Amino acid sequence: MPCLLVNGVRCALLRDDRPADGRLRRMNETDILTRRLFGQRLAGTPFESPEDVVRWLGCVQSQEALLSRWSLGQRTTGYTDADIAAAFDEGRFLRTHALRPTWHYVMPEDILWIQQATAHRVHALNAYVAHKYEVDDATVTSSLHLIATALEGGRHLTRTELGAVLEEAGIVARSIRLAYIVMHAELEGLICSGAVKGKQHTYALLAERAPQARRLDDDDEALARLTLRYFTGHGPATERDFAWWSSLPLAEIRRGLEMVRADLLREELDGQTYWYSVEAQPPGPLPLRAWILQDFDEAFWFRSLAFPDMEWTREEGTWNETLIRPILIGGRRAGTWRRKIERKQLVFEAQLFTTLNADEQVAFDAEVARYGAYMGLPVRVDFI
Repeated sequence: MPCLLVNGVRCALLRDDRPADGRLRRMNETDILTRRLFGQRLAGTPFESPEDVVRWLGCVQSQEALLSRWSLGQRTTGYTDADIAAAFDEGRFLRTHALRPTWHYVMPEDILWIQQATAHRVHALNAYVAHKYEVDDATVTSSLHLIATALEGGRHLTRTELGAVLEEAGIVARSIRLAYIVMHAELEGLICSGAVKGKQHTYALLAERAPQARRLDDDDEALARLTLRYFTGHGPATERDFAWWSSLPLAEIRRGLEMVRADLLREELDGQTYWYSVEAQPPGPLPLRAWILQDFDEAFWFRSLAFPDMEWTREEGTWNETLIRPILIGGRRAGTWRRKIERKQLVFEAQLFTTLNADEQVAFDAEVARYGAYMGLPVRVDFI
C-alpha cells in the first residue's frame, strides 16, 4: 500500500472517495464516528511506536499516568506497559501541563511551540487560583530562578524535592501553591518531565531534556500548526470540539482555521461544520471489535457526537452511567470497566449495558486478553 508522511508519521495512503467534482459525499453520524476511530488508529493500521501516536495527535492527555500509557499501547502493536514506561524515562516523549490545566504527553520537538500556542490561555484559566494562593510575579520570578539552578546538570527532582529547594530559600511552597508555581515553570517552557524516580514523577530542565525544541517565529504560525495537527489527528471535528480540547477561545480557533482551511476538508451535518483531512477517510467499514479506553482517552475529547450507547438492560449502577473508562463495541458504548492487580493477576471488572451476542463476546474477550498481554499479567474477568 502506498504511504505518505504526515506530521512526521508514516501513514498508509487511504482511498479518496471524492467524485469528479471534488466534493466528498454527504457524511452522516456513523461516517464521522468511523473516521474518528480510524483516524486515531483505534481501528485500521496501528502506529509503529508510542512516539508516533503522540506526534500524530499533538497532545495526549496523561492525567492518569499509569492508565494513559494504555492510550499509546493500544494504538501500536507489540508494545507492553513496561516498554512504554521505558520510552518515557528515556525522554522519547514528554509529559507536561499544556492545553488545559492538566498533564499531556507531547513530543520533545513540539513542546515549545505548543506552549507558545496555548500557554497564555492556561495562565488565564489559572489566574484565580494563583491569585488566591499568592503566586504573584515576584514569587514566580524568584522560584523559577531557584528551580533552574536546582535542576542544572541533568538533575531530575520530584515536586516535593523542588518544594524543599524553594522552602529553604524562604518561599512557602506546599500543596496547591507549590503545584501552581511548578505548573507556571512548565507553561513558560523552563521545565518538563524527567525520568520516574521510584513511583514519583520528576522534573528536568526542558533545555537539557529536549535541546531540539524550538519556538516558532510567529505566534500565528504556532496556532496554525496546532489547528492542523488537531483536525488531522482528531477529525472530523467541529470548532467547538477543538475549543474543548485546546481551551482556546473560538475567535483564535476561527483564525487558525482560516490559515489552514486549504489543507482541510469540511462537511455540514445538522448545522455544524466538521473539519478533517483526507487522512481521516477510512479504508472500509468499522470492524466488529471492542476497545477498552482509559478515563481521558483522546477518542472522547469531543463536544459533538458522543459515542451512542447500546440498549440498557439493567439498572444504573454506581459508575456504569458515566464516560469513565468506557467499553466500546463496534463503535457504541457497551459498558464501563475498572481494574486492580491482585497477587500478580490483573482483575478486570466490567459493567455492561447490554447482553453481548456471540460475536460481541468474542470481540470483548480478545480486547481484554490484549490488555492483559500489554500489562504482562494473567487476567481474570469479573462482571459487576
